[in-house]
Amino acid sequence: MTALTLSTAGAATLRADALVVGVAKGVKGPVLAPGSEAVDKAFDGKLAAVLATLGATGAEGELTKLPAASGLKAPVVVAVGLGPVPDKEDAYDAEALRRAAGTAARALSGSKKAGFALPAGSVEDAAAVAEGALLGSYAFTAYQGGENKLAPKDAKSKDSGPKQPLAEVALLGGKPRDKAYKAAVERALALVEEINRARDLINTPPNDLYPESFAAVASAAGKEHGVKVQVLDEKALVKGGYGGLLGVGQGSTNGPRLVKLAYTHPKAEKTLALVGKGITYDSGGISLKPAGHNETMKCDMSGAAAVFAAVITAARLGLKVNVTGWLALAENMPSGNATRPGDVLRMYSGKTVEVLNTDAEGRLVLADALTRASEEKPDAIVDVATLTGAMVLALGNRTFGIMANDDAFRTSVHEIAEEVGEASWPMPLPADLRKGMDSPTADMANMGERMGGGLVAGLFLKEFVGEGIAWAHLDIAGPAFHEGAPYGYTPKGGTGSAVRTLVRLAERTADGDLG
Repeated sequence: MTALTLSTAGAATLRADALVVGVAKGVKGPVLAPGSEAVDKAFDGKLAAVLATLGATGAEGELTKLPAASGLKAPVVVAVGLGPVPDKEDAYDAEALRRAAGTAARALSGSKKAGFALPAGSVEDAAAVAEGALLGSYAFTAYQGGENKLAPKDAKSKDSGPKQPLAEVALLGGKPRDKAYKAAVERALALVEEINRARDLINTPPNDLYPESFAAVASAAGKEHGVKVQVLDEKALVKGGYGGLLGVGQGSTNGPRLVKLAYTHPKAEKTLALVGKGITYDSGGISLKPAGHNETMKCDMSGAAAVFAAVITAARLGLKVNVTGWLALAENMPSGNATRPGDVLRMYSGKTVEVLNTDAEGRLVLADALTRASEEKPDAIVDVATLTGAMVLALGNRTFGIMANDDAFRTSVHEIAEEVGEASWPMPLPADLRKGMDSPTADMANMGERMGGGLVAGLFLKEFVGEGIAWAHLDIAGPAFHEGAPYGYTPKGGTGSAVRTLVRLAERTADGDLG
């Protein structure tokens, strides 16, 4: 994990490998952002002109490297685009700062230290820069750079392994002795460490991450951070009647698990339950996915990773709210013992479900976890899942959908997601789509109409939420796993989508503003 410090040094005197400054897109060319004053002075006030000569415009995501002027201790200056100049000089959007910091951090991989002289005049700006830089520094290298046993023992390999992330971020322009700034940086560090842990889990290959090993990771983290962890194995699931989890997991040699993480605070007045889909690998089961759709299915546990990260973050921050996480873990595989299309499962709630498609398995494991979470009568439940391809078709790869049984709660979750920089959109739960899940054999089927499939999945889950409990469903199928080139602070692979939203929701709940 990249180190983060609130530096007391100025940009001109900081000894580092590089200095990062922000540049916005003005009408007549690039405009230097606040924080760059000392660097500009070293260039005799001509830094913007030099950048313009090099072709910089200040557009978002643009990055320009140039040798530093003689008055600076750092040898390189990195100018990163912030997008259009804001109406007010110091009112840069927090998400623009996150993305710019992330872009710079990615470009500086392999460096030991970089000073970030981006706008940090407010606590909020400093927190955004810190988050973006730390998120952008992420790299998953656990399976790279091993010893080549075929190489001669005395030969020096040209490949020294993967380039390591930026080792240290020095945040400039803040107030190192101010308690609010210190708290903001500490929060950013704890939050991003857990987001990156979630990313690691998502990126871990399924031969190493399966229900039992995921449960072990959760247990170890719980012990470290004072979170109580309970793991229900196959015997306990059979005894408890968790038909959804058992039905999905019975085709695999790696049995399912239901993991409960409970963070409690002695002064808490509210309880928030988080439920995550944890399909550690999804082949589709008997309804096998077609070729080309299996390669990234290790990411189908992204919802459980997000819930896990959010609970641990809440514990690390000491939030005055009780947060319970439920990880519904299973591996969906085809075998002679796998659930077949046409089978009927008796869920933990007692309802029976006819399985028409074994690739609609996420809703089955979530249903059991939602029912179990509801038994504890929390003030609200939020489930997170890479649930449907239909949601990707509706909203694209960068936006998750929000459904709920309460309009006010859905609005609150949406506002929180937008506040922390996670693109989302409120979606309806049309009552007329429920009829498509009627079954002549069971209480309901796990499939309904094809059109509006993401909404049908939400309606299915709604059936398993306890009466009178506010509930929201986040379908993160689009943004959970990024297959393209990295951008901003978003890496290739697992992203940690929804963690920031869940943590901010927990913070608001702790402050008495559940929504």
